[in-house]
Amino acid sequence: MKTLLAVLFLCGISVTAAAQTSADLVLLNGKVWTVNDKMPEAEAVAVIGNQIAFVGSSREARKWIGAQTKVIELQGKRVVPGFNDAHVHFLDGGAGLASVQLRDAASPEEFRKRIGEFAARLPKARWVLNGNWDHENWKPANLPTRQLIDAVTPDNPVFINRLDGHMCLANSLALKLAGVTRDTKDPDGGTIVRDANGEPTGVLKDAAMSFVYKVVPNPIEDEMIEGIKAAMRYAAENGVTSVQDMSASPDVLAVYQKLLSRGELNVRIYGHQPLAQWEGLARVGIHAGFGNDKLKIGGLKGFADGSLGSTTALFFDAYLDDPKTAGLPSDEMFPESKMLNNILKADKAGLQIAVHAIGDKANKTILDFFAEAEKQNGPRDRRFRIEHAQHLRLEEIKRFASQKVIASMQPYHAIDDGRWAENRIGAQRAKGTYAFRSLLDAGAVLAFGSDWFVAPMEPLMGIYGAVTRRTLDGKWPNGWVPEQKITVAEAVKAFTLGSAYASGDEKVKGSIEVGKLADLAVLSADIFRINPVEIEKAKVVITIFDGKVLYERR
Repeated sequence: MKTLLAVLFLCGISVTAAAQTSADLVLLNGKVWTVNDKMPEAEAVAVIGNQIAFVGSSREARKWIGAQTKVIELQGKRVVPGFNDAHVHFLDGGAGLASVQLRDAASPEEFRKRIGEFAARLPKARWVLNGNWDHENWKPANLPTRQLIDAVTPDNPVFINRLDGHMCLANSLALKLAGVTRDTKDPDGGTIVRDANGEPTGVLKDAAMSFVYKVVPNPIEDEMIEGIKAAMRYAAENGVTSVQDMSASPDVLAVYQKLLSRGELNVRIYGHQPLAQWEGLARVGIHAGFGNDKLKIGGLKGFADGSLGSTTALFFDAYLDDPKTAGLPSDEMFPESKMLNNILKADKAGLQIAVHAIGDKANKTILDFFAEAEKQNGPRDRRFRIEHAQHLRLEEIKRFASQKVIASMQPYHAIDDGRWAENRIGAQRAKGTYAFRSLLDAGAVLAFGSDWFVAPMEPLMGIYGAVTRRTLDGKWPNGWVPEQKITVAEAVKAFTLGSAYASGDEKVKGSIEVGKLADLAVLSADIFRINPVEIEKAKVVITIFDGKVLYERR
């Protein structure tokens, strides 16, 4: 018996699956992209419980069909592993679905109108939050001001974020509640934007946003549950079966745990907490990957700089459209030794570290810190990550591979930022922007995500962006920085097995293989064979999570 168990284990088949004579679910007559180099294509998949029991031909798969088996006839549809979004802000995204929608507001007038109409439906004193505005849609692309919205929000504090999350607009009431005046000094790592007379305009960048966030009421548990449920529905509609939440505070984790205990957690979560709070996890002995296949913790997220859209991404050279600045280190980098110390100690404690770095100087600095951590703490499989890895010099691209640092990137940003990025940094620096091809060619691991709420949590659009690099405004029909395009297969792998690797889960998910978790997405089009420019029209038609059909498009 022991010998039989050992053979089953080595074959990747669970004992339960081996003992069961028929499958719970069988998918037939499809085009299955496995992300398994040993067998890239198949026709059928059989599932027992929450595990994949068979991958191969439809003829062989029929042997797994019993009286109680659910059979899905794919009729040639493409199947891929469930998508794993390596970088989301899950609760914020879910809450944003119920708030004012400003992403596509095409002018200051429309921006003001939408805010006013939304505020008018709220009780007095209720805050207006989220929004995800983008002034780059406007001509000219001037930042909004509190004066623009004060008259339509007299009774409601407003604190709405730009879509990158690195600056917010407050109305005068919100500034008053926060005590922000012309005499308030800029904090380390932040900027209070001021007019010609020195008065705050209402726009606060990076660390300066904390002035207002301190007075924004925390959501109650029921509101958080509804936000996360909305986020899970959105994930299912887009074939996302795993997410890596970069904003998983203890309060958010408590809600995840409650949903898990109720059997209502329908997406796999890897929660990251702030790097500066590493000691709380280390004190109780938590290491990277603590938890189960539905809810894990042990990851940390730090910030090296801000964003390109907010001109707070940290570069070696100044911005072309704002020559008086080269960006802004985050408050976690004042002084830099504070960031390095947190990385060294958190790494020594066995926690996984991911650091947001956008500008070329920020990326170089964090790579240096990661190298120092390995030097001081010794070799191990630590899976350091740089989140965004957005603007890189050639010498840093090579270091991702040599230092085994994961490039956790969001390809939708390339087709969004590409509309205006060269106005900020010029064509030469843009050559190292979202350098997917160069990173892969150097031997680095790519883990793709969306950065939702900042961008849509829609992996198919991310794949479209990585493969075509056609910007949203149609300005670059052959692709912005086209030499950085990658193939559909490479993009799918980055959204599945690459992201699983980034969370230490490549042995249990990320590809369609016997013994792995049964998370699958069925697509409306064969994205491997259609013209890549048509991928943006493709949809997820079925999402299978934990061996069960979670979503079907009607």
